[in-house]
Amino acid sequence: MQPACIRHTELPGTSRLFADFSYHFEKVAKFYRHDPNAASSLKRAVAEIDYPDDRRAALVKALEAQNGPSESLRRLAEPGTAVVVTGQQVGLFTGPAYTIYKAVTAARLARQLTEIGTPAVPVFWLATEDHDFPEVDHVWVFNTSGEPVQVRVDAPVEAAGRPRPVGGITLPNPPIQLLQEALAGMPFVDEVLEAAEKAYLPGVTMGAGFRALMQTIAGKLGLIFLDPLDPAIRKIAAPFIVKALHAAPELKTALLERTRELTHEGYHAQVHVDEKTSLFFLLENGERTTLRRKDAEYAELVNRAESISPNALLRPVMQDYLLPSVAFIGGPGELAYLAQSHVLYERLLGRMPVMFARSGFTLLDARSAKLLHRYRMTTAQAFVPQDALRQQIARELVPEAISKSVDSAKTGIAHHLDALHSELKTFDPTLASALEKSRAKMTHQMDKLARKTARESLGRDHRAIADARHLANLLYPHRHLQERFYSILPFLAQHGLDLVDRLYDAAEPGCPDHRVFTV
Repeated sequence: MQPACIRHTELPGTSRLFADFSYHFEKVAKFYRHDPNAASSLKRAVAEIDYPDDRRAALVKALEAQNGPSESLRRLAEPGTAVVVTGQQVGLFTGPAYTIYKAVTAARLARQLTEIGTPAVPVFWLATEDHDFPEVDHVWVFNTSGEPVQVRVDAPVEAAGRPRPVGGITLPNPPIQLLQEALAGMPFVDEVLEAAEKAYLPGVTMGAGFRALMQTIAGKLGLIFLDPLDPAIRKIAAPFIVKALHAAPELKTALLERTRELTHEGYHAQVHVDEKTSLFFLLENGERTTLRRKDAEYAELVNRAESISPNALLRPVMQDYLLPSVAFIGGPGELAYLAQSHVLYERLLGRMPVMFARSGFTLLDARSAKLLHRYRMTTAQAFVPQDALRQQIARELVPEAISKSVDSAKTGIAHHLDALHSELKTFDPTLASALEKSRAKMTHQMDKLARKTARESLGRDHRAIADARHLANLLYPHRHLQERFYSILPFLAQHGLDLVDRLYDAAEPGCPDHRVFTV
């Protein structure tokens, strides 16, 4: 079934910056180098790429050591091949479902570029350097009853204390058994568990497990995975880090000014920047610690460039120094902080890829699609807390005769009060004012009666209560969009591993809307 579309402005939590990026790009154009909606942007971005042959050769060699040989790497080794890059934190069992949506969008755009004469391959940046383990040590799935279940890994000793890059943290006992218990009874659970077990062997690192599972479930996409913790990658990036260290004072000034510009225009700064903000971390003894010093003193660290890690704003610029990137696929938060990173791109690279929003999906099973139809609701109307959803369903359950009678009573009362108000206004304006207060009370009582009737209807229909719970848990679990809350794994266990192929076919790079896909 072809996906239906929902504008992001209908989704809860959409920022003004992302809404304008999606639908009114001219308002935010000065914060980015290219307009993703302009057909000429990709050609311009390709023309701006100045990527030395020696860097390409070194990168391909490093990536082959990480990934093994592949057709995508063979193509990347050829001069002129560009990259569509995306990435994600290395969360347990691939993290939220939108991780896969990023991958399919990048792969789809790379194919489209290749078909129109610009050879391109998709690269997935593994955010192994991030050091917030509690963000990635768990994943949410749902069971056969549709109830959310959290699967969490016990924090290894090395994850405690000082911050460590999560990609290198080992998992002595990955929670495969918990995953099995949560997904038990689903049609394709055995395939999913087999993939998870092979990827998350005892003693695997967070980064390696993430990559191995992604390679299994998204293997047909032709992704090349890049782990920036690899010493070979750090060596290639060292000249960029040296340049950034020398330019630290200028970069900080530019970021502070960009933050002021964003807030002046009524937007938010995704990453907080102030006079004390550091753009650099130090990777040493397995730890990642913020470098705190005067901006002018960072240049003294050039001899340690291979041990220095960029912060969230500098990281994408280093990424596009390492790669011949023509386009980047990101989510709303990433596209927001790239509005800040733009000033770093201009000063350090003199170019910037075209920024595209990833395809977003809400997946419906057959039951959920039928329930939305039964209760005459759109998917967007279900993105509300469960109590509000139950009230919506309750209103649909009130017998038609009663609904018509209540509406008729309200209309009749309003008509008679309007006539009385006209008479009183001529006779005594103070009495007319008193009538308006009485009108508000009567309207309130009629609305209260309608709500009580709806609640009574819902209380008599136990199936409807279960339906509301099912819809809430699937579409807006714990008040989050489905793609931001659940892993892709329960959907694969429910619909098969070829779901990724169907999502690939449904992805539309450049389409600004969120998509509702009935599986």
